[in-house]
Amino acid sequence: MFNFLKSNKQNKTFASLATDMHCHLLPGVDDGSSSIEESIACLKTMAAVGFQKVYLTPHFQANYPNVESDIQKRFEAMKKHLDTLNDKSLPEVVAVSGEYRFDPRFARRPGVDNVLTLPGKKLLCEFSLHFNDYKPIEIFKEFQQLGYTLILAHPERYPYLGLDSEEIAKMKQMGIFFQINVLSLNGFYGDSAQRKGFEYIEAGMAEYLGTDTHNLRYAAALKEAAENKAIQKMLKNHTFLNSQL
Repeated sequence: MFNFLKSNKQNKTFASLATDMHCHLLPGVDDGSSSIEESIACLKTMAAVGFQKVYLTPHFQANYPNVESDIQKRFEAMKKHLDTLNDKSLPEVVAVSGEYRFDPRFARRPGVDNVLTLPGKKLLCEFSLHFNDYKPIEIFKEFQQLGYTLILAHPERYPYLGLDSEEIAKMKQMGIFFQINVLSLNGFYGDSAQRKGFEYIEAGMAEYLGTDTHNLRYAAALKEAAENKAIQKMLKNHTFLNSQL
């Protein structure tokens, strides 16, 4: 099932990023990897395209009401398994954080100090991909007051937001970082996300890139993205903050 990934030649297109800070490879907790074997196969692909370190970011939202303590235990079990394998073809799986859906349900979650963050108290967050039914500016302010740095995942994928929208301008004025999905730039999510992804980058509004790898289909698309000439050119002309994580 996983052999097709092993046969592909390495292309270190994403080596300058060094770190992937957005993927769903903690098995069995959301819509990402379904098994440790699938996670390992995807991790091999990530290493083949140049990633040296990986942070796992399972969903925290209504459809996946994960609990931080349980996610941490699952990560520790996965880490122990990977350490036992001692497979040098894998990137370092550094830690588990989370991708938090900012919606009314999240706003009512207790214990915000328990959220799983990236280094430097950086919190990866997202909106609904379909419904603009919640304005997050106030919750952004709340988390900033608590000392969090906020990174908005894949702004190019929200059909109700564009480069010139008022909400985007407010977010950037507040110092919200943006993370573009690598696969958006390869057309994985359609023409609109591809166009907007490059627009955010060219406008200097994207501080991070992430793979958002979920499973083997995403891993295969990541291999294709590594061959994309427009992506290769973009990486030569723009600098991102991934390597600082």
